[in-house]
Amino acid sequence: MDIDFRSLIENIFDGLYLVDKDRTIIYWNRVAEKITGYRSQEVIGRQCRDNILVHVDDKGRSLCLGRCPLASTIADGVFRDAEVYLRHKDGHRIPVWIRAAPLHDTSGSIIGGAELFTDLSAGNAITTKVRELEKLSFLDNLTQLANRRYLEMELDSRISEIQRYGTGFGIVFMDIDFFKRVNDTYGHDVGDRVLKTVSRTFMNAARPSDLMGRWGGEEFIGILKRVDDDGLRSAAERVRSLVEKSHTRENGRTLTVTVSIGGTLANKTDTTDSIVKRADTLLYRSKENGRNRCTIG
Repeated sequence: MDIDFRSLIENIFDGLYLVDKDRTIIYWNRVAEKITGYRSQEVIGRQCRDNILVHVDDKGRSLCLGRCPLASTIADGVFRDAEVYLRHKDGHRIPVWIRAAPLHDTSGSIIGGAELFTDLSAGNAITTKVRELEKLSFLDNLTQLANRRYLEMELDSRISEIQRYGTGFGIVFMDIDFFKRVNDTYGHDVGDRVLKTVSRTFMNAARPSDLMGRWGGEEFIGILKRVDDDGLRSAAERVRSLVEKSHTRENGRTLTVTVSIGGTLANKTDTTDSIVKRADTLLYRSKENGRNRCTIG
């Protein structure tokens, strides 16, 4: 039986790329193109650490130098897997589950490695949520996140739940640092692209049960179900670090921005106004303490 293996690996559900011992990319399948935005001709012949995917962990730490699972697998032949965030060609971060395997020649010597990666972004759940928001005119046209009207309705609903059933939740209030400077320096079109990049990163950092929306201008709110103080802090820090590691391209330049975040857990005495005001106060404490940081309280 003849099997067309090349067609199979081109069209499997996961991204796949192969490297030699120097981690120079020698193969890049179609799903890798779809997930990352990079065409095969853009990456074949380059090393994977050459400003392409630039894997980071959930704390924003780079894995390309000294912590790369694929490099370790090539060195010792041990299979590895990990959850990391790769960088899309457009600059935003995408959560993926990677599996690294060694490649051997016919004599059994390691000659390179293979990395298979699965897109872990909220995917179908977010797509369904977006369609629902579109039908109800609750979608922000620019960022494709929930708009303020929908956020306010969701907050009212969550407040009602905690008062009736004790079902807790938290919110994070996020503001892009020095965003006016971006608009003044590069123009509003570039500013809009920065907002889109940051919004994609917010969405990809969220769980399917979370809701991320645009409050107005460069301000965003995330509503996180079923979190405690540690979970809220971890989620806020994940968003902050992933935005810091993302970028927007403009005429050959790489533009990066950071966000300041205030986060708080709801309580039974809260109203929508009180929880938003408390998160906003914590956000400005982050601004006052140097920006690009999270304040939880």
